[in-house]
Amino acid sequence: MANPNSNAGVDTMLSGRRRRTTLLATISTVVAVALVAAVMLRPREEARPIKTLGVNGIATSRDNTRIAFTKLGSGPPLILVDGAFCYRENGPAPELAPLLGQHFTVFTYDRRGRGESGDTPPYAVEREVEDLQAIVEEAGGSAYVVGISSGGALALQAAASGVSMKKLALYEPPYVDNDGPPQSLDTARQQLQQLLADGDRAGAVKFFMTDVFGAPRAFVFVMPLVMRSSWKKNELVAHTLPYDLMILGDRSVLKERSNLITVPTLVIGGEKSPGGLRNAVAAVATALPNAHSQMLPGQSHMIAAPVLAPILVAFFTAQ
Repeated sequence: MANPNSNAGVDTMLSGRRRRTTLLATISTVVAVALVAAVMLRPREEARPIKTLGVNGIATSRDNTRIAFTKLGSGPPLILVDGAFCYRENGPAPELAPLLGQHFTVFTYDRRGRGESGDTPPYAVEREVEDLQAIVEEAGGSAYVVGISSGGALALQAAASGVSMKKLALYEPPYVDNDGPPQSLDTARQQLQQLLADGDRAGAVKFFMTDVFGAPRAFVFVMPLVMRSSWKKNELVAHTLPYDLMILGDRSVLKERSNLITVPTLVIGGEKSPGGLRNAVAAVATALPNAHSQMLPGQSHMIAAPVLAPILVAFFTAQ
């Protein structure tokens, strides 16, 4: 007669092996992601800080908030509007602005609450529109405008509100379908505000990147290890992440207010970006009365400045 305890022992041994195998696989995956990130995201030759390349100034917004900017290059005025996390010391501007400065007088600025700009409460999307209006006035009253990611959504709000623009270029404004994100933007904003109220800036950054942006959790896990400087900069502006969600939560610029955005507009996307972002590019271009779209081979949401710059130059200089 078979001993019933012998089968139980075998099952226990096999279960233990499966747990060890699963643990080893998980460790291997994390290590692999860390190694890939370390190679792909290793520091490139640092771009010179924008503030050392141009003339620095302060614009005063309508509510007397100080908005810090840098002007560099020569030619027609062009304003860069950054997305989430980004300001003059963090994001695409340090590499993109000098390239565009060969053709334009480029204005890049720290959005409200970031870098050297002020942050007068209470926040409202209209205040950020007024901030951009203040930069446009510094540029002479009208300018070409480039909005990247949620900065593109802010640029659309400004255009619909009457801020004068000669032409508008957007890179992947993240108006993804409502059934794309795992939760509503209002719910995400409330969770972010709770994390920030608890003093958990790192948690707010992780939550935004994974639950809102959709970045792989293993990738976000290793980011503080392989991109320590960028991660710290992200934490410094974590309190502005709810601002971006408030801007993206207002889709009236793609619906009842879209007819107010008559400026010639180019909506650009990367062919390697997630489907939701690619769909958003097409949706924004379709919603606006004077817009068309262009997809860039080999590019993702983390756009390469040397690829984007010639597209922008061609669009803004075309008759």
